Amino acid sequence: MKVLIIGGTGLISTAITRQLVARGDEVTHMNRGRRAAEVPAGVRQITVDRTDHAAFEMHAATAGTFDCVIDMVCFTPEEAASDVRAFAGHCGQLIFCSTVDVYTKPYLHYPVRENHPRSGINDYGRNKTLAEEVFLAAHAASTLPVTILRPAYTYGESGVIIHTFGWSTSYLDRIRRGLPIIVHGDGTSLWAACHVDDAATAFVGAAGNFAVLGRTYTVASTGWMTWNDYHRRVAQALGAPEPQLVHIPSELLVRLAPERTWTAFDNFTFSNIFDVSAAQADLGFAESVSWEEGVRRTVAWLDARGRVQRAEDDPLEEHVIAAWERATATLAAELGAEAGS
Repeated sequence: MKVLIIGGTGLISTAITRQLVARGDEVTHMNRGRRAAEVPAGVRQITVDRTDHAAFEMHAATAGTFDCVIDMVCFTPEEAASDVRAFAGHCGQLIFCSTVDVYTKPYLHYPVRENHPRSGINDYGRNKTLAEEVFLAAHAASTLPVTILRPAYTYGESGVIIHTFGWSTSYLDRIRRGLPIIVHGDGTSLWAACHVDDAATAFVGAAGNFAVLGRTYTVASTGWMTWNDYHRRVAQALGAPEPQLVHIPSELLVRLAPERTWTAFDNFTFSNIFDVSAAQADLGFAESVSWEEGVRRTVAWLDARGRVQRAEDDPLEEHVIAAWERATATLAAELGAEAGS
């Protein structure tokens, strides 16, 4: 089968490429050619910036026909419309990598299923929702056969371990050294992490599977854990001390450090419990990599490349902890004085 991946060098798409090649498919990447990645031998490269719609569509028109196109880097309805123009009549199936961030929050029920209302809580989620509508309309009009996958949090080698303060790897240094770790809220909201090798199985299971045309699937781990347990299990995986968890309200964190904590405010404060039975049944999606094993593999990859940042080089978390401790000490003293008066 001939498969074109728009992107191809990102976290999930690298794993998809490996699995497609292992399956015997002929794989082509279409991207800007700026990101180094471990690409299997034999993968063809088309270099173009997909945000330049005219150039993108011209390259697509001259690239030939494909059994399946997987778009991993479509983020807006305009890019979705460009896909429709580029590949209508040139592919048997287009798989759009959407996101669980399309679902309306707070969630209306648990577990969250594919028919949950969609609106997105931020620009990323809202634009992905609008892109979905473009693709679904094209499919309904028989213009372009489409399958939509909505991954949740995915991690693994070439990525990082996310935390309340985002993607900084200084978190791992703090964990290893037993330094305090900030946790949003009380740390009891539920989160789940899916290793890229497992997430990729859903995309590979969809590619060329014409029984899933017109369908939408959530791809997420069912290994739910509280954020408190998340950090403890990271420490256990790395052989580190029991972490000191400092709980700070999410609303305060997003005011103090919005660029670093918006993900915590938009995502982590909600329990993320998704029904993935459809992906399991139709796409062969399965989880084989445990959280602890995935953490060890991811951190080993970072260590081998010297990419774990020292805590001293990323002092924001330490400064927030100190300010929080001063504020709570002052508040406790004032309340104690009032109680004694």
